[in-house]
Amino acid sequence: MDTPQNTALTRALTELPGPLPVRGVIHIVIPHTDRFTVVGNHLAQHAGLSTTAVGLAVRIQSLPQGTEIGIKALAARLSEGEKLIAAALRELEAHGYLRRARTRLTNGRVVTRTVFCNQPTALLRNRVGATRPQRPPAPPQAPALPDVQQEQAPEAPAPQDHAPEAPAPQDHAPFVARVPPPTAPRQPSPPLPQPRELTAELDRAATALLSDLRRHAHQLVLSENDIRQLAPAVAAWLERDTHPDTIRHTLTNDLPQPLRHPAKLLKHRLTVLLPPPLPGADDLAAPARPRIAVTPFQTCDGCERAFRAPTPGHCRDCRNAHSPAQAAAA
Repeated sequence: MDTPQNTALTRALTELPGPLPVRGVIHIVIPHTDRFTVVGNHLAQHAGLSTTAVGLAVRIQSLPQGTEIGIKALAARLSEGEKLIAAALRELEAHGYLRRARTRLTNGRVVTRTVFCNQPTALLRNRVGATRPQRPPAPPQAPALPDVQQEQAPEAPAPQDHAPEAPAPQDHAPFVARVPPPTAPRQPSPPLPQPRELTAELDRAATALLSDLRRHAHQLVLSENDIRQLAPAVAAWLERDTHPDTIRHTLTNDLPQPLRHPAKLLKHRLTVLLPPPLPGADDLAAPARPRIAVTPFQTCDGCERAFRAPTPGHCRDCRNAHSPAQAAAA
């Protein structure tokens, strides 16, 4: 039985304007009219968050106001376990998207309030601007955060709970944005390893190994310029007595799909996976044990009893016995 084809999707592809890319994803964008949530690329493409944390953040943004988002409440609705959900919530809290604080209500009940912000950096800018001194003093503004939801099920509120209550000081603490700005400088990549001496034999072997890679992995098609740049790094591996089969396996094993930049991948692997030089025979030899000086046995000149001493003489008892007599003679 043939695999069913999505004819509607095929027709939509033919209606896209302009030429289609030969590889990579092709987007068919249909505007939403209801039941949608706006998610920023700063969250969807966040490099510091795991895929689970990003998906959980999108799920939380899509929930109605007042929905419980505690660990047990989320685990009851999702397929992930409590440990995975707790780890994702900690990630979101570390990057400023989530904040949990304990506060006391007017009836004396202590609850945990959870606040989720879809743009922590924008919220931080608003908070900093609001803390600047103004003259004349402006009337107090409503907090910029949305109404918070409680992780614990509250008791039936008393009539006086509807009166406006003074928020606790910790509810107005600004978010600390830990998302790096888009203009943050990138760390420079480490340089390619270089051999101590690039001989003609090493250069020829390294060039041949790089040129032959496409026979073992068709994605690794390198230009002559790429081979000239990478040959010294391969020569450094060969100089450290690395077998060519080992280098070839390291460079061709478990390649990403699709592989867009073969030369960059090889440069990364040649740099970060460079093995150390082989140790010499002296390095592998067991360290010599320290010699312990042993005091030899001596025979006492007085009582002929054995005792330990560096030089011949009398034992301790004989020395003690002769000392008073020597003192009296003196």
